[in-house]
Amino acid sequence: MVLDDLGSSLRGTMDKLRGKSRLSKEDVQEIVREIQRSLLQADVEVALVMELSENIKERALEEEPPGGTTARDHILKIVYEEMVEIVGESTEIPLEPQTIMLAGLQGSGKTTTAAKMAWWFSKKGLRPAVIQTDTFRPGAYDQAKQMCERAEVDFYGDPDGGDPVQIAREGMEATEDADVHIVDTAGRHALEADLIDEIEEIEAEVNPDLNLLVLDAAIGQGAKEQAREFDSSIGIGGVVITKLDGTAKGGGALTAVNETDSSIAFLGTGETVQDIERFEPNGFISRLLGMGDLKQLSERVERAMMEQQEAGEDDWEPEDIMKGQFTLKDMKRQMDAMNRMGPLDQIMDMIPGLGGGLMDQLPDDAMDVTQDRMRKFEIIMDSMTDMEMEEPRAIGASQIRRIARGSGTDEETVKELLQQHKMMERTLKQFKGMGDGDMKRMMKKLEGEGGGGMGGMGPFGD
Repeated sequence: MVLDDLGSSLRGTMDKLRGKSRLSKEDVQEIVREIQRSLLQADVEVALVMELSENIKERALEEEPPGGTTARDHILKIVYEEMVEIVGESTEIPLEPQTIMLAGLQGSGKTTTAAKMAWWFSKKGLRPAVIQTDTFRPGAYDQAKQMCERAEVDFYGDPDGGDPVQIAREGMEATEDADVHIVDTAGRHALEADLIDEIEEIEAEVNPDLNLLVLDAAIGQGAKEQAREFDSSIGIGGVVITKLDGTAKGGGALTAVNETDSSIAFLGTGETVQDIERFEPNGFISRLLGMGDLKQLSERVERAMMEQQEAGEDDWEPEDIMKGQFTLKDMKRQMDAMNRMGPLDQIMDMIPGLGGGLMDQLPDDAMDVTQDRMRKFEIIMDSMTDMEMEEPRAIGASQIRRIARGSGTDEETVKELLQQHKMMERTLKQFKGMGDGDMKRMMKKLEGEGGGGMGGMGPFGD
């Protein structure tokens, strides 16, 4: 997740307060020093770090913790609120006809972001179109076209054109039936004068309702200069932070938001067109501090279910597994749904109590191993007969050998799959007989214990 190192460091600092009922001045000073160190290492600008840390220090020393609140929860609440204040509100993206222009340096991820945003708008019921005006970078047209095909959205570009302004004009005309026009512009290796001149001419031609600055999460301190130059040239209404699935520090993007006096619009969290999130400050900071983000999790679950329906699986309901026998077919459907929701480490970050500190204790490749196992399990199940999928307990040694050969795996992995199925079946049996009201009460309790991003204060109350 974005700013993983920062989140891990902050959580480690908070954990030092476990068992304390009150904070001493020395405790507060140590916490503030750790926060400053963590933010600076994450490439957040010095002035921004000092503002945040001073606010935390002042509140921690002056505010009395509510009755029954531990010192750790009190300082966690303060850090949460101050960090939400720093990142600000999410950029307003109305679900109505509009034109959005993307700006940024080469390699920032503009072309991929254009297709992702178009996919996002299409899922909101609007008809988007991407207009590719980059005539500078070889392969820009082909990349944009392929990404838009994957997103199943309209696309316009001219592989032989040499005038970006003319392409923009013709693109707006050719896609006039679209509700949302997303104009992708060319980038350079640095803030060159011709880049600024070109983007100003394109802006005059398409007259965008919103200009978004696309920033690689690894940009670091260079984000400040970028943001200032683009903002003075065309005016920046919001920032898109890309490549958050890597090991980038990400603090530079927060600096850019502060420099342009704007806010974050979208987060790019992976390589596929579906790997995009609307930025929600509460959920963003909640996940950073290990408090989960049930709102984003519920959106991903809803998306996965919609995609299952579109794939022709709408005759199956998750509640079915609570009724009869839990088969390997049921398990495969669950795994398909998980794959549609995104990488497991991102999903775990959204679940209160499973992300944050627990994730910090896992080896770096733990989630990759888990995802690799899931892919192997799917291949194994594709090598099984319908009868074996329906009656996994009847699978014997000779069948295991045949399945292993057919799937190109080994017998041990096949046995692991069958054992995993038994464990899931045993777990589900514990929930049998639980009524709808019981399930709702359980979910409500979960939200109350860690629902960062649900509109409330998660574990802190209102």
